[in-house]
Amino acid sequence: MAALARQLQRLLWTACKKKEREKEGEEEEEDEEEGRGALDGPRSLLTAPRRAQRPHGGAEASCGLRFGASAAQGWRARMEDAHCTWLSLPGLPLGWALFAVLDGHGGARAARFGARHLPDHVLEELGPEPSEPEGVRDALRRAFLSADKRLRSLWPRVETGGSTAVALLVSPRFLYLAHCGDSRAVLSRAGAVAFSTEDHRPLRPRERERIHAAGGTIRRRRVEGSLAVSRALGDFAYKEAPGRPPELQLVSAEPEVAALARQTEDEFMLLASDGVWDTMSAAALAGLVASRLRLGLAPELLCAQLLDTCLCKGSLDNMTCILVCFPGAPRPSEEAIRRELALDAALGRRIAELCADAQELPSLNTVFRTLASEDIPDLPPGGGLDCKATVIAEAYSQICQVSEECREKGQNGAGKSTPTHLGSALDMET
Repeated sequence: MAALARQLQRLLWTACKKKEREKEGEEEEEDEEEGRGALDGPRSLLTAPRRAQRPHGGAEASCGLRFGASAAQGWRARMEDAHCTWLSLPGLPLGWALFAVLDGHGGARAARFGARHLPDHVLEELGPEPSEPEGVRDALRRAFLSADKRLRSLWPRVETGGSTAVALLVSPRFLYLAHCGDSRAVLSRAGAVAFSTEDHRPLRPRERERIHAAGGTIRRRRVEGSLAVSRALGDFAYKEAPGRPPELQLVSAEPEVAALARQTEDEFMLLASDGVWDTMSAAALAGLVASRLRLGLAPELLCAQLLDTCLCKGSLDNMTCILVCFPGAPRPSEEAIRRELALDAALGRRIAELCADAQELPSLNTVFRTLASEDIPDLPPGGGLDCKATVIAEAYSQICQVSEECREKGQNGAGKSTPTHLGSALDMET
């Protein structure tokens, strides 16, 4: 396991450095457009990503609802994401549930507050007999604003920071999505993306109008040249415009709320912080999730695999995701499982061949780059080769182990002819 962890670490380090170079290029382009240097220094990154996850899940069989959730700190020096999962809501009939992902910036205080207290504000505003759908939509708006008001009363005056949020409220008839900022959600229905949220960025027309009306400016695509999102919990330094209600400040905690009538074709909803969306599109994520569900993967283990895939693709941010599966979610398929096992076996054989053909054992990064340049059939949609990083690292680690054992035998057996480590590894794989 230690050897496998080391091999994965090498892959992740390469992905991290590539992503860093891409981000530096983007920042330089922005600086040239604005004719000024960046205001913020580079984000502090760890020397190695923290991959540890604690996936968890649950199910409410009576209403056909399942969920899984996981989070990873990744390369960031601090974990600023938070989330909450409620399969049932006190005082409401069976079939109501609430899930939320919060992504803090400038600290974790606002995100942790939201994860702990936003559900209470939602329940208070809903009441015992919610009126659907408009009454629920209004209740969610009030809940976000009241939670933000409560947070402000507790917020240290000298402290900065805030949090984006995306929440899914499930009722027997509707799916309600409330979000502010750039944490996103995507609904898969009948094998396609049926709905996805849109980030609240300062340059969106409605956001830009509100910011300017409140006396603010937009520089470098940021509110006052600093904040990249235009709606968030916290960030109270941007909520000081005199004579204006909370929803009309430079930065607002008012969520955008969508009410989607449930259909039998609804498959799943994925909620995630921007560290996930940095590396994959909504369509790619939906395709990957559907393909993993056909393998019979539990939602919580699927979330963990998804975050590992995003980390391998180069995400440098904290990552959190919640997968909510409805009765129409893809079911395990024997054919899909057979093809996946065949893919894993084919990758193992190809790795052994690459090592056998080389005079010296190639590095894992060399093996991965070679595989990436080849046309490999049946790779996971959306995830591609990155989704198989653990399989590749494990196969490579086994070859390294066989190589070391053969080397030791060759040193101990003087005058004896022993097969090369590469030949042994190839024989083992076939």
